[in-house]
Amino acid sequence: MTLKEVADILDAKVLCGEDHLDYEIDFAFSSDLMSDVLTTQTDRMLLITGLANVQAIRTAEMSDIHCIVFVRNKEVTQPMIDLARENSMVLLQCKNSMFKASGLLYEKGLKPIF
Repeated sequence: MTLKEVADILDAKVLCGEDHLDYEIDFAFSSDLMSDVLTTQTDRMLLITGLANVQAIRTAEMSDIHCIVFVRNKEVTQPMIDLARENSMVLLQCKNSMFKASGLLYEKGLKPIF
């Protein structure tokens, strides 16, 4: 699944990384606990979270995650967008709950890592 398809499925706003929407992903991980995210060792994965702060971007960077979906219409700050751009990440923002966003993507074939 491409990140463009993810954005379409979730009716998400692309905050940065428009030029990387053709990036293919196979897996998703949903968490607000960045310590849990750091335990993942999966390529081609996106992170679904409601934790809207710079720590989420830093954690994704360390985990080699190229896309973050911020759920619950969380406010993403300009410093977060700037840091994501520096790391060639795609940031998406949607109104759905984490449960609904995860369910919609699972229904369309995105796989969980556990």
